[in-house]
Amino acid sequence: MKTPGISQSEWFVMECLWDSSPQTASEVGEALRPSQGWAQNAVRTLLTRLVNKGALKVGTNEVGTRVFRPAVSRKVCVKAESDLFAGRIFGGATKPLLMHFA
Repeated sequence: MKTPGISQSEWFVMECLWDSSPQTASEVGEALRPSQGWAQNAVRTLLTRLVNKGALKVGTNEVGTRVFRPAVSRKVCVKAESDLFAGRIFGGATKPLLMHFA
């Protein structure tokens, strides 16, 4: 499976769901409100984008409310982001990357 490209805002949503899932859109919004201050509509938009990218799966809970859970692991997404960064900044070479951070 191709790893979905996740924006910075989408990453916050994914972190929330990697920490605890499944969650409803309202639960994700409540969890992110203190740190991000996003309106519920913004959270729903991000959830929809992540579902369309294949990063999230949608189901229903016991009362029929839509719930979201990650379709890809955090580890897979971190690796993809790291590879993207190394490729963009260091031409994919790991030695200059490690030297830079050393």
